[in-house]
Amino acid sequence: MTAHKSEILNVKEIAKILPHRYPFLLVDRIIHLDLENNEIIGQKNVTVNEQFFQGHFPEVPIMPGVLILEALAQTGGVLVHQKGYNKKIAVLLNVSNAKFRKPVVPGDVLNLHAQGVHVSQNGGKIKAKATVENTTVVQAELSFALVEKDQL
Repeated sequence: MTAHKSEILNVKEIAKILPHRYPFLLVDRIIHLDLENNEIIGQKNVTVNEQFFQGHFPEVPIMPGVLILEALAQTGGVLVHQKGYNKKIAVLLNVSNAKFRKPVVPGDVLNLHAQGVHVSQNGGKIKAKATVENTTVVQAELSFALVEKDQL
């Protein structure tokens, strides 16, 4: 499989990092990773075949906002893993200052931006935003704990 021109991690590599699987693996690729500045950008291609569109406004399909937040959290999870915190699982603790600015519909490509504000061996916080065609559609701050796998 050849990587997309600007792809840093593909979906197979992401699946080795995150514990999520279909239909809950919501990051298709990582296109930017800057560990020095704690920045990462992932992508999610939104298609009409997504299972959630069958029941979430089926006549006017809109991606659920909580799933966009989950995609942002997963992108942050990849960042945390790449920073070397890879023996534990990042578990969402808190979502604050969330704003849903524009609906996400089939055909959109979500760019998932995460900036590590604080990351330590116990957890941390990321500032996140999702964009479609350079327009912010969701933004939030996400706090997480790093937990031993056998404690879940």
